[in-house]
Amino acid sequence: MNAKIRKNLFLFSTAILLLISAPGWISMADASAAIGSVQKANGTAVVERQGQSIPVQPGLKIWMNDTLRTGVDGAIGVVFQDETLLSLGPESVLLIDEYVFAPKQGKFSIVLKMFKGTAVYLSGLISKLAPDSARFETPSASVGIRGTKFAVKVDGR
Repeated sequence: MNAKIRKNLFLFSTAILLLISAPGWISMADASAAIGSVQKANGTAVVERQGQSIPVQPGLKIWMNDTLRTGVDGAIGVVFQDETLLSLGPESVLLIDEYVFAPKQGKFSIVLKMFKGTAVYLSGLISKLAPDSARFETPSASVGIRGTKFAVKVDGR
């Protein structure tokens, strides 16, 4: 395995371990429109929001309709309001297409669309409280998420 692949694998693995080891990291009281935040960022990574590219750094708030994009050396770890954990590896593109976490109203939904790259997903409360309301989509498949964790690799076109 060459050094570049080893480095990328190390960065991606580190992001996953950090996310899994601390599920209660996020406090959303100060950002009512935000649905999550970046907990870990390595290398080149941006959030595309309303036509702007925002460099990713820990603490950056994430909103619905954001596109997360990593470069060849990039990795991102995100924690959502419901404690869903998402880690993206190098050369990944993912759209947060839908996110609703309103327990008082009984409304729950998460739809993530992965266009290319690698991801590790660990479901939070949405998948546990409303299993039919969580979905992970790729260009060739759609997965209903029912309280689980998984890794996915999508080859870009």
